[in-house]
Amino acid sequence: MRRVCVFAGSSIGGRSDYAEAARALGTELARHELGLVYGGSSSGLMGAVADAALEAGGEVIGVMPRGLFRREVAHLGLTELREVGSMHERKALMAELADGFIALPGGYGTFDELFEMVTWAQIGIAEKPVGLLDVASYFAPLLAMVEHAAQEGFVPASHVALLMREADPAILLKRLVAYAPPLREQGTWLPHP
Repeated sequence: MRRVCVFAGSSIGGRSDYAEAARALGTELARHELGLVYGGSSSGLMGAVADAALEAGGEVIGVMPRGLFRREVAHLGLTELREVGSMHERKALMAELADGFIALPGGYGTFDELFEMVTWAQIGIAEKPVGLLDVASYFAPLLAMVEHAAQEGFVPASHVALLMREADPAILLKRLVAYAPPLREQGTWLPHP
């Protein structure tokens, strides 16, 4: 694993815990010599994770659609800032550059990016690990919805585990690095021997 893509809010959120966790994750990525790929903003949790990774000597690649430059302030101190034409191109390039994904607290954009990567893992387009840095149980309601979808027969029970959940960034990174994609046989998953 060379790089991890982090999905995060472009705002700071309502708890100081969120920004602290974003900074801790950025520091841990650099400490483990893992590059950061993210949305390219200097604001919110996105800016916090990027700043911390840069301060710790890490590589940080931002990916931002040209139209967002007016609404989000692009981070000008990155290792590299790539401009793309659309949100679809942004997600595709972030997925191409990264070997795994972590979601921090965020809103609709974070959920969209997170679930696209989980869907790709589910159907085998990209068998890369997907983790949730679950700060102050932020993702508990989302995970309850995923469990509910499984109970109702819309998500195979074995696919619930596609979302790795940890409150500690170091533990989550360790799990991402150790990830082995599920075995597949004719479209179904098999447990590892």
